[in-house]
Amino acid sequence: MLSLSLLLSSASSSASSHFVFLSKTLTLTKRSIFSSLTTMSINLSSHAFAGNPIRSKTPKPDDPLSPSSAFESLKAHLLQNPENHPSPKSPLFKVLPFRKGRPLASSSVTGDNASVWHPGWISLSDCKGILGKCGVQLTEESLVYLGSKAEEGAVYWAIDVSEEGGLVPEFSSRQFCFVELRTLMVATDWADSLAMSELAIAGHVVIMLVIDKENDRALLSRQSRFVPRMWSCLAGFIEPGESLEEAVRRETYEETGIEVGEVVYHSSQPWPVGPSSIPCQLMVGFFAYAKSLEINVDKEELEDAQWHSREDVRKALAFAEYKKAQRTAAAKVDQMCKGVEKGQSLSADFNVESGELATMFFPGPFAIAHHLISTWAYQDPPTGVEAQLKQLSSSVSNL
Repeated sequence: MLSLSLLLSSASSSASSHFVFLSKTLTLTKRSIFSSLTTMSINLSSHAFAGNPIRSKTPKPDDPLSPSSAFESLKAHLLQNPENHPSPKSPLFKVLPFRKGRPLASSSVTGDNASVWHPGWISLSDCKGILGKCGVQLTEESLVYLGSKAEEGAVYWAIDVSEEGGLVPEFSSRQFCFVELRTLMVATDWADSLAMSELAIAGHVVIMLVIDKENDRALLSRQSRFVPRMWSCLAGFIEPGESLEEAVRRETYEETGIEVGEVVYHSSQPWPVGPSSIPCQLMVGFFAYAKSLEINVDKEELEDAQWHSREDVRKALAFAEYKKAQRTAAAKVDQMCKGVEKGQSLSADFNVESGELATMFFPGPFAIAHHLISTWAYQDPPTGVEAQLKQLSSSVSNL
């Protein structure tokens, strides 16, 4: 009996030690997998232009800041006599005028002499007075509800003043100007989350970096509207009844003739303006793995498309001076608001330190395209099971 007991004890001890060893191995393996996966492509932080502060929460119908309540307060506010003060319960109204798709902007200079632009929000009374000087009566039908900020007790509105040419000099006298959205997107300090969120509007476009895994290359394209030497990812609209993955494969094949197999999600980003100034786009980013390699460019969609090596992409990312471009664009907005036009090519600001032009550059860090490209350039995106484990890891980390 003693021998049997010792044998069983020994066996039990051995099994236990093996189990502990296996458990530790699995734990370490799991940690290793999750640790490596958390450095891969899917980014838990928000992209630029996400997190619109006036659209983050929809008030309930009985809330004074809700669309219906705010609209009633607006009507009462516009009907009252100028001598009368608004009701104490009336919210603060702020208006952002637009002219031909361009929002009103103002500019200021910070302590380090950097130019900073701001949306040209004006009070409802100022808006009413400026329009009145041009012989235009402000009515509630001309204002569009944008959202609200509960902490400020404020409701935000937009108004289209495209037909009122006399307003331009009036706003110019106050050092305001109407600025093209693309200029503001580049001019915004990408580290300033509040400023970036001022441009946040959302609405569905797939954007994809197509990868040739065998030859360690990525497919980049140029559109005719791009400034010289700029390359970016493929992108396209989603058709009705089409899945995101189907849209990625279809758009890639239609524009370049490349067949795509596996499609892996990366992240998404609200995008303030699209082709022909179409607003309200949600850019949904993917890595797409090529099944064929021969390029056949659709010249109606693209100017060119080429495979680029990882080394060349890394060089382009290292040389481009994105901060310089941002400051130059911000200075341009400042000059425009002061009534001085300043013409300068954006591509001239993407130079190497020696002053020579970089052979190519990509959209800046404010764009999801930049993050798709840089993720591939400096680390391999996950595929297949890895991508699923990555998503699982991300979900667990959020608990």
